[in-house]
Formats: sequence, structure tokens, C-alpha cells
Amino acid sequence: MRKSILSKVLLMLVLGLAFYHCSTDTKLDNPTQGEITIAADESLKPLVDELTNGYEGIYPNTHFNVDYKPEQEAILQLLQDSARIIFSTRQLNEKEKEIIRKQKDTQKFQHIATDGLALVVGKENRDSTITFNEVRGIFEGKIKSWAELKGSNQTGLITLVFDNVNASNLNFVMNKFGLKDINHLRIIAAGSNERVIESVRSNPLYLGFIGVSWISNGHELRSENLSRGIKVMGISVSDNPKSVAEYIQPFQAGLEFKKYPLHRDVYILSREGYPGLGGGLMTYIARDVGGLIIQKMGLLPTIPYPRELEITTGKNF
Repeated sequence: MRKSILSKVLLMLVLGLAFYHCSTDTKLDNPTQGEITIAADESLKPLVDELTNGYEGIYPNTHFNVDYKPEQEAILQLLQDSARIIFSTRQLNEKEKEIIRKQKDTQKFQHIATDGLALVVGKENRDSTITFNEVRGIFEGKIKSWAELKGSNQTGLITLVFDNVNASNLNFVMNKFGLKDINHLRIIAAGSNERVIESVRSNPLYLGFIGVSWISNGHELRSENLSRGIKVMGISVSDNPKSVAEYIQPFQAGLEFKKYPLHRDVYILSREGYPGLGGGLMTYIARDVGGLIIQKMGLLPTIPYPRELEITTGKNF
């Protein structure tokens, strides 16, 4: 009887240990297998989709559950440790870093690309150029009507259209021009970058602000469709530009050497404390074809994908 009871106890212990081992293994991830939750500002969605899909294509046993939300909410997710890594247009500030330090955890960042905040208008707008000081004047409340802009064929009040209040697009502009509040502006939140485009397309008095990766991937049908019915404005840093060439757009040529005045950085922020799937994605972006994907998206990669050129001279050396 005692032997039977002892055998059952031992069997239960063995099964319990086996179950614990299996359940622990399923929670562990590494660069080639596993599933983790990450977050990203919605303005970066096309870029993040391409990068994560590319990684999963190489390592089919991996999966990223991506939460797209306003940047400040994504950062909060990182601070609460409910997202392993996040894609952001800014680094953590000292207060946010202190929160992670108090949790006795670590944080690191990786600069992966230079992005541009694109200004978009409807096709009815004859002119698609603006000076940087005119943009500043709009946000400072000094310019309120389209008629106050050089070359504009519109006469109504300017309405600014952003995706969300706590998202990177509006926060970037507020920091760029030192704005404390936006109560003096005619401004609406469309809910997403795609809805910003739809709003601008249907209203010639709207001036929209989107992450340029939504319309810069010329190899993707969705990007091409979104580009229809809108114009991307060129911005000149000169108040009196002498030619159209001085108006810079937020594509690769303008992002190189940061010539486009509304350029911004894209980071991956991580609090992964071991060599996991998040670190695998960061390495993929920094060392492998991640740079090529970023370049294909129309952005400027921090680390360009290396290209090998073979030059044939017709002579033997």
C-alpha cells in the first residue's frame, strides 16, 4: 500500500516537473523562435510591418504581436513591461529612465532610420510648396488663412489634421516649434494616418501631417493608392527661394544630410534583459537586410545595406 502511494507521489512529481519545464520553455524566446508583444507609434506602421514580416519570413517560428497606438501610450506600455520593445521617434526622457531603473531593469535604444513628417494637401490646391517660416507661422497662430500663403488658390481658414493627440506627429511639431498648447489652433484628430489622408483628399482647406512611410513605398500597392488625390508639400528653409529646387520633400533625397527641415529619428527602445527575440530583430535591422527594407520604404537607414559592385575593365590586372 505504502509503495503504491509512494509510486503515485513520485509520478505526480515527475509529471509536475515535466509540465513546469514545458510551460517554462514556451515562455522563453530567442532570436530564432518565440512570440513577443511589441508596440509602435501608428505613424510608423508601414515600416514596422515590413520589418517584422521580413524577420518572420526568415524565421517562421517567430511572431511579433504588434500594438499600434499613439507614441506616448506605446512608451507607457514599455514602462509597464507589457511590451518588450517599441518603435518610437524619441528616446526615453530621464523621468522615464528612472522608472525602469527603480524596477531594477535595464533599457537600451537603437537608432535605425531618419524619417520625415510629411505635409499633405488635396489635389485642388494649386500650389504644393511652403516655407519653413510659413509652417512656423501657422502653428504660432500668425497665419490662419490659406490666402496668406504665397501661391495658394484657397481662401478659407487652415484646418490642421493629425492622427492622434498623444501621437508622435503632433508631439514632434510641438517640440519643434516650442508649443506649450494647441488651443489657439484649428486642429482635428482623424484617428489614424490613413484617415488623415482621406480627410485631406476630400477637403481642400485641410493641411494634413503623416509619417512619410505611409506613401513612400513605391513597390507597395497600398502606398500607391493612398498617394492618389493628394500632394506632398515641399518645404524651403529660405523665406525667398529662388527656384523650385529649394523646396525639399520628405523622401530619401531630402532626408539625406537632413536637408528636409521636418526630419526626425526613428528608434527601437528595448528593455529586454537577455538575448531574446527583440534583440534578434534589432540585430536584423542593424546588420542584415533591415537596412535594405528601410531604404525600400523611402526612408534613410542608419546603417545602409552593403552593396558589392563588380567593375569590369576588359583588362587583366
